[in-house]
Amino acid sequence: MEIEGVEIMAGNVVIIISFLFFMFLFAGVGLASIRVKKDTTDDYLVAGRGMHPALAALSAVSTWNSGYMFIGAIGFTYMMGYNIIWMAIMSMLGQILAWAWLYKFIQKEGRDRGVRSLSSLVAEKAGAPEAKLAAVLSVLFLSIYAAAQLTSGGKALLVMMGWPELIGILIGFVLVVAYCYAGGIRASIWTDAVQSCVMIVGSLILCWIALGNVGGFSGLNSGLESQDPALTNIMPPDLIFGLSMWAFAFFLGGLAVAGQPQVVSRVMTLGSDKDRKQAMLWFFVWQTPFLILMTFIGLASRVIFSENDFDPELGLPMLAMDTMPAVGVGMILASIFAATMSTADSQVLACTAAITDDIKPEWREDHKTTKKVTLFVAAFATAISVAGLYVPGGDSVFALVVLAVYGLGGVFVPLLIIRWAGYKPDTTHSISMMVAAFVGVIGWTILLPIAGINWSGADGIFPSVPGMGAAFLVHFLFCWKRESSTANPFGRYNFPARKVSAIGAVVLLAVVGTMEGSYVRLAPDSESANSSNSGYQLNYTVIQNIKTETLFIGDEETVGVSFEVLETSNAVISLTLYVTFDETANEGVSEECDTVISSPDFSDVNGPHDQIQDGAVQTDNCDETNQLMASVETNGELAYRWAENGTGEYSEFGSEMELNEIRTIMGESFRMQGVYYSDITVETSHALEPFGNDPGESITITWVALTFVPEEVKKAS
Repeated sequence: MEIEGVEIMAGNVVIIISFLFFMFLFAGVGLASIRVKKDTTDDYLVAGRGMHPALAALSAVSTWNSGYMFIGAIGFTYMMGYNIIWMAIMSMLGQILAWAWLYKFIQKEGRDRGVRSLSSLVAEKAGAPEAKLAAVLSVLFLSIYAAAQLTSGGKALLVMMGWPELIGILIGFVLVVAYCYAGGIRASIWTDAVQSCVMIVGSLILCWIALGNVGGFSGLNSGLESQDPALTNIMPPDLIFGLSMWAFAFFLGGLAVAGQPQVVSRVMTLGSDKDRKQAMLWFFVWQTPFLILMTFIGLASRVIFSENDFDPELGLPMLAMDTMPAVGVGMILASIFAATMSTADSQVLACTAAITDDIKPEWREDHKTTKKVTLFVAAFATAISVAGLYVPGGDSVFALVVLAVYGLGGVFVPLLIIRWAGYKPDTTHSISMMVAAFVGVIGWTILLPIAGINWSGADGIFPSVPGMGAAFLVHFLFCWKRESSTANPFGRYNFPARKVSAIGAVVLLAVVGTMEGSYVRLAPDSESANSSNSGYQLNYTVIQNIKTETLFIGDEETVGVSFEVLETSNAVISLTLYVTFDETANEGVSEECDTVISSPDFSDVNGPHDQIQDGAVQTDNCDETNQLMASVETNGELAYRWAENGTGEYSEFGSEMELNEIRTIMGESFRMQGVYYSDITVETSHALEPFGNDPGESITITWVALTFVPEEVKKAS
């Protein structure tokens, strides 16, 4: 045992040395930029618009893919299987269009107008009201995005070194500030280029080893097939809105790269359109093999780590730990950290540009103040990341990145498109489009799930569609109804002639029809997925969690009672409050029952709730039966779908993935968490009688919570 302990310790030392070697390499490259930097805000934020196309492109690859690719996207691939190809292809098409079309417009406008932030591009001048709003939304979403990067680094250190996530987040904060202070965007781009090289080398080695461990491509396919046949089908099961809309959301997600200030800032560092074209070529030549490698790593991690309680977002670091030597583990850890830091520092600098150019234009040329803003933004992003550790689901890298990317895309891309077309929206028009996009993304991603409607999950559509769709809807409505807005929504372009429009509509319908027809024919059968033949079974029990106490409450006396749903609780279907009593203390002439009054207070509970009865209720029924005084049901879907018969034992059949999703829902109690209070008051009916002696009543208070107790998902018996 001592020898094993020494070997483990030696392995950890090698990992640390390897990790530190690569991190010092990255830091050294960033610090080397001090030798060529200029102490101007323009050099700090756009590197004087003289960056080499290859460096800008490699930096864009590293910044765009970020820790999300190592952590979040690996987790999504782990869950989805082969149908992840739709996300890869459609997103790539959207990115190609953005580079070839919108980036050309962005680079030209940025150079001609001398602007350094994306928020300035969506207004006629820097500091305009619409530019200020765009800057505020940029800072909000980019801070969330940067927080996701810090969380990625924290998760990597947690798995590979056993360090708390908080330590990794704080290390990331220090590195981000060091990069930014060293040389601004020049330091960021230089380190990004080196990091891109390490990222692709590390992923190539890990992919090679992982495929060897699962038996090559045939072993990968058979391993996925044995877990769930749906994993080897390129068609995802049970899509709510169909295949075409599902895939279109990924296309818009790729197009949203034009709305990412941290990537756009790389384009703004280029000197000419020729440089942009070269950078575009470098970008896709470097990114495409990287995406392919990451996809195979995600699929291999699904085969190797099939435990039901496995966190999919830990697939890559766990795979490295299990299959690579210590030096390689250190390199992979450094690659993950490199990706997260390259994106986080870029996002912090993009926030800095938005604040100093648009929110506080008077700071535009104040270099010292600009650096102070950088420090503040980095601290704000770190605070979001740390706070996410204490919020259920708040440390999901995939969820944070989806919210940030599609939020930024919804705010900026529609405005960039109409401005490219020559349409010049006024302040009201621009602000309304941005607000509509923000509401669309937040409503779709956060508010609808709170209300029990989850259309933004893997079987719905990502928020790029409602975000950009809401912005364009407002644009067309303003052009149609508002006198101050130009009537032609396409700017310098006329609406296509009727014949051309008809041909376009026919082609679109043909494409959509082909996709939907193929989906109906090839997608996994939902009926078989819900039958015992689909291979997996989830057994669970619905139990009553009862808290009861008997109290003597005097006449006109009030006593407080409570019930707490803890963070560790499984999903609570419903909670009810009952009182029971008889006239045990009655020594009056009449036999009239006393009155018991409950005054519930459920305001300290997270919520929201589907049904709630928390008003004052009184009863004078003293026949020793339960009298309902208050109740709450947070999510009616829980009872409707999985507990319609109340307490008892149940079984669900389906694929391993969907049953694990159900099991996760059954273990989530956030909306019900908190303390439920109620005051109980007694008013006796004999206290005023001449010969009565009724000082109060013995009341039995009972709280009944219906709670899920799910077992592990297993092969159907």
